[in-house]
Amino acid sequence: MNSFKRFMGLVWMVVGVVVYIILLKTAIAQVSVKPMADTIIQWSIFVIIFLPITIGFLIFGWLAFNGAYDKLPISSEEIEG
Repeated sequence: MNSFKRFMGLVWMVVGVVVYIILLKTAIAQVSVKPMADTIIQWSIFVIIFLPITIGFLIFGWLAFNGAYDKLPISSEEIEG
């Protein structure tokens, strides 16, 4: 199961980067087609909003890939306070 978690961490990192690249390509294409202020503002907001989400995907994937989730607590007594 731990190897599966590590593999999925790699998948999350790749998915985060690929989806953000697709978003950037779409934004550039849409702004090129209709370079009006409302289109530029709309796609700028999309790109800015999804940047932290992509960073979250990368952090989560990196932690999973490095084994931070290898041992998860079963009960609340196992959590260090």
